[in-house]
Amino acid sequence: MALALLALCCCVPAGAQVIGLRPVLCHAVTDSRQADEALSSLRFSCAGTPRGYQHGSLWLRATLDRLPIEPRNLALMVHQSRFDRLAVAYSYADGAVRWQEVSGGRFGAHWRAGGQILFEAPDRDAPVVAVTMRFDRLAEYGLVHARLMPQGDSARQTTALALVVGASLTLLLIGGLYTFSLAFALRRPYLAWHGAWAVCMLLWGGIWSQLHLLIVPGMAGTVSAQTCTFLSCLAVTLATVSAVTSFAPRILPRRLRATTLALGAAVALFGVPLSFVRGPGLMELAALLGWLILADLLAVTICLALAWRRGATEARDFAGAWSVPMATLAIIQLVDMDDGFWGAGSKLVILLAATWQTLWLTIAATRRLGRLRIERDRARAGEVLARELARRDALTGVRNRRGFVESVAPLLDRARADGLPAALLLIDIDRFKSINDEHGHDAGDVVLSRVGRRIAAWEGAMCTAGRIGGEEFALLAIGLEGVVLDRFAESVRAGIAACDHRDTIGDRIVTASIGVAEARPAAEFRLLFKLADEALYAAKRDGRNRIRRIAPEMTEGGRPPQRASINR
Repeated sequence: MALALLALCCCVPAGAQVIGLRPVLCHAVTDSRQADEALSSLRFSCAGTPRGYQHGSLWLRATLDRLPIEPRNLALMVHQSRFDRLAVAYSYADGAVRWQEVSGGRFGAHWRAGGQILFEAPDRDAPVVAVTMRFDRLAEYGLVHARLMPQGDSARQTTALALVVGASLTLLLIGGLYTFSLAFALRRPYLAWHGAWAVCMLLWGGIWSQLHLLIVPGMAGTVSAQTCTFLSCLAVTLATVSAVTSFAPRILPRRLRATTLALGAAVALFGVPLSFVRGPGLMELAALLGWLILADLLAVTICLALAWRRGATEARDFAGAWSVPMATLAIIQLVDMDDGFWGAGSKLVILLAATWQTLWLTIAATRRLGRLRIERDRARAGEVLARELARRDALTGVRNRRGFVESVAPLLDRARADGLPAALLLIDIDRFKSINDEHGHDAGDVVLSRVGRRIAAWEGAMCTAGRIGGEEFALLAIGLEGVVLDRFAESVRAGIAACDHRDTIGDRIVTASIGVAEARPAAEFRLLFKLADEALYAAKRDGRNRIRRIAPEMTEGGRPPQRASINR
């Protein structure tokens, strides 16, 4: 995405007549109280480097007769820096001079996205012959970057920069918020540090690009430049902490970990005085900061390489995420590119690299979160399966006694709520011991399994089945009573008798005795079980392979009668 944004910016033609003014500037230094009208009397020097201007005024002049540019409809783009006031004079061939100016806290309509200030030459019949910039209390001449171009080119470039910067800041905002949410969800401190880094870069990008002037116009100028310096140093510190804390303490040696964190903290501390420097020595301090940042990047690189070698999965994510920003920071410390990228220079490259890093790490964290969710879902599914298996009979596949009792409770609650009758069928396979004795326990297991599968066929929304021990099974159904219940019980008995066991026990028919307890309203399970057990014994006593049922009128208020009567 960051590369796509850069490509969008590169698609805008730079224009054949865009001129960097640094090589052709002549300079003069005066007291800051000197009036602008003194321009005509100044003597400019085109050799050497200006000195002694930090507490006065630095005048920089470029004559157009030395430049390959059309002297009409011109625009001057100046990169914002630390100064109290900037005045620009367009001198025309007819002797006229037109001034425009900005000052700290008051850029008016001259500011443009990308950290630049635009001065357009007034349209006159006479051509422009010279452009003069006057800086009052400029912090450092080396920070001055100015370009002269046709007004049409300036409009296209500022529009493209606004789009690229706006898109990058939007992605940083989304990435930062999302990373904070991941840090909260995963309880990972390094993601919180990374989210803080993204927010810091978002603030830096908004202030550097001057988009913050839409909200706080009074920050224009030196205050913004100083704030950007501190935020950039703080961002390096936050990035360092995020990288180091992403690894378990056992992954990195204690000294390497402490040294890297100390270097990161030193960058932030060094940025505090550097933010306030206005006089001589600013460039020297900036150079020292550059070397400190390079040392910090080297330490972080060693941490990543060592963590990767020791198998830390986070190292791979960080290597992909931080490779571009780290390379960018290293390159801009060694190569001056501030005149490139249509005046946005290294700042735009840093912003795009930060966007790349945020998107990469966000995607990596999302992918890891996805894997964790899959593992969690699998664990939950395994837990559910384990609970289900703990409530299932391994041989027959129906519920065991525990599972059956648990499944009965919601059915009885539903029956009571809807005023439905409830019936419990206790099923005992007739003379099952003789099957084991004559054909072996393996054959008996096969018989039980087939009977269990047949009984499970009657399970549904209003009926549950289970094996409650040995050769005994149970069915609890709600909504059935009287003749309908008798027919249901008979279908169960006949279905069991119809099972084909010839491959296991020959032509022997396996039958079952069934005891049925019915109650309206639905009674407690213990009561139903007691009554069904009495009915089952009656079925056994009366010759097996038959059904005996206790009628509903034989229960009194949900309590068992003194003497159970059996329907035959």
